[in-house]
Amino acid sequence: MRKDFLVFGSPLIEKEEIDEIVATLRSGWIGTGPRVARFEEHFKKYIGSAEAVAVSSCTAALHLAMLVSGVGPGDEVITTPMTFCATANAVVHTGARPVFVDVEPDTGNIDPALIATAITPRTRAILPVHFAGRPCRMDAIEALARQHGLLLIEDAAHAIEAAYHGRKIGTIGDLTCFSFYATKNVTTAEGGMITTADAELAAKLKMYALHGLSMDAWRRFSDDGYKHYEARVPGFKYNMTDLQAALGLHQLARIGRNAARRQAIWARYDQAFETLPVVRPAPVEPGTVHGRHLYTILLKTEAIGKSRDEVLNELIRRNVGTGVHYTAVHLHHYYRQTFGFKPGDFPNAEWIGARTLSLPFSAKLSDQDVEDVIAAVNQVCVGV
Repeated sequence: MRKDFLVFGSPLIEKEEIDEIVATLRSGWIGTGPRVARFEEHFKKYIGSAEAVAVSSCTAALHLAMLVSGVGPGDEVITTPMTFCATANAVVHTGARPVFVDVEPDTGNIDPALIATAITPRTRAILPVHFAGRPCRMDAIEALARQHGLLLIEDAAHAIEAAYHGRKIGTIGDLTCFSFYATKNVTTAEGGMITTADAELAAKLKMYALHGLSMDAWRRFSDDGYKHYEARVPGFKYNMTDLQAALGLHQLARIGRNAARRQAIWARYDQAFETLPVVRPAPVEPGTVHGRHLYTILLKTEAIGKSRDEVLNELIRRNVGTGVHYTAVHLHHYYRQTFGFKPGDFPNAEWIGARTLSLPFSAKLSDQDVEDVIAAVNQVCVGV
């Protein structure tokens, strides 16, 4: 058994990030400033989008994306229950109603055929989530959005590297929201980004993200001289700081190297778990690029003779941290009480939610870390 605890999702932070943060502190400019602007430029070049707007979190990104697009009270937004609650929470914060449809049992992604049956006259947007980094079936989803005149807003919190049939995630929907949370493939500790091809929407995003002010706040205090501003809308405090961007600049520069390391870990896990009573991640669809953010297994609990939580707790006792992605959103207290959802409404999401287990999966993992995870999973699941 490992002597030290292996933290789930611990990011790989190297000297370049540390030096950049120190330089930022010494610059005297630690709030929103030139490093955020550089990060936005680098990110939109990586994605291939016309515009990129940095914000404080992916939750903020989702809220703003819907808000500036006109989603509001009385509207419905079709999304997936197999996601973090922030996706649905952002819908609620606009005054709209989240309408869940079930997921594909093999991928955990929203089922396009079920989206079609959920569209009503109140539907304003479709909000797919690229679960674990696997791109959704965007050809079908995009066709539905265009056919019905709906907004297509993507939750790409897991999918920075992902692509679908030759198009990068971040260039397909009207707006796409990314996460730089501590466990993500690119981290700024906390942070998010919104990409879009629409310059007018991007300008609105920037305005709403910073109190609704008429100009970037950091430019008020530049060496060009003080500039007056006014609040044009009642905005939010959703801006990213230069300290966060200092991390992101170097994380983004190493995205290819880190992705290659995660690919190697993924392949080793796939090989090691081939004969275990678990369902490994589904094969990557041809013509797509998987973001490989989470390596999740589905436990065959009947064959193992233990519940998912029992397996999880035994792994923790063996000093291996794990995650659960996710308990289906409609089963959370707020959504049951407010919208009347109940067990049985979305059986595929519920089945996954009761059996899913995410294993340590970060470019930071050493070969020995990976072997420790494999040994612990074998011991807990089959006793060897």
